[in-house]
Amino acid sequence: MAPKQSEILEELRSVISGKTFDALLPPLVFVLINSILGLDAAVVTALALAVLLGATRIIRKHTWQYALGGLAGVALASGLAYLTRSAASYFIPAIVSSGLLLMLTLGSLAAGKPLAAWVSHLTRGWPLEWFWRMDVKPAYREVTIFWLALIMVRLIIQVTLYQRGDPAGMAWANILLGWPVIIIGLVLSYLYGIWRLRQLGGPGVDEFQAGKEPPWQGQTRGF
Repeated sequence: MAPKQSEILEELRSVISGKTFDALLPPLVFVLINSILGLDAAVVTALALAVLLGATRIIRKHTWQYALGGLAGVALASGLAYLTRSAASYFIPAIVSSGLLLMLTLGSLAAGKPLAAWVSHLTRGWPLEWFWRMDVKPAYREVTIFWLALIMVRLIIQVTLYQRGDPAGMAWANILLGWPVIIIGLVLSYLYGIWRLRQLGGPGVDEFQAGKEPPWQGQTRGF
């Protein structure tokens, strides 16, 4: 496998795991059961599945906060669907989540502290001072603008389908605009980000931490 392909796969493995399956399965099962047996059966099935997945995570000694968080998410979605007697309401939390993420992304750009830089800082532990350099920050700002566009498209589609009362369409939209788009977005962000950092000519994070003077080699891996 080519070095660049291996590098990208390694980056993706750092953010993608078996948790993806847990996130995708309950909405699909909910929509399927709702179309066959009705809303009440769909709510019960989705909750039972979430409990089963959460218990499996705990038994395997995975992070219990994630297991309980997944259960709470399904419980909230199912509760909204049951109380409103509308299967489409199951996806209200997903719409709210997209809206909040949109505001967070916009806020980070308005504050001059792009979200992509914060995400990289939190996942990699690199010093914030490096991200805010004028020969580094533009790369993270431009990637954050790209993320903003993806989030806006996702939110528009979600709201449109919700207004139509189309739970099946919302389920597939959440799946297709979820991890598939996230994976593509991460690959494009990584490739563009590394290229843009080299164009900006700033120091790599290791060079910055070591206090090296120019000329710098620049960031060669990781974004």
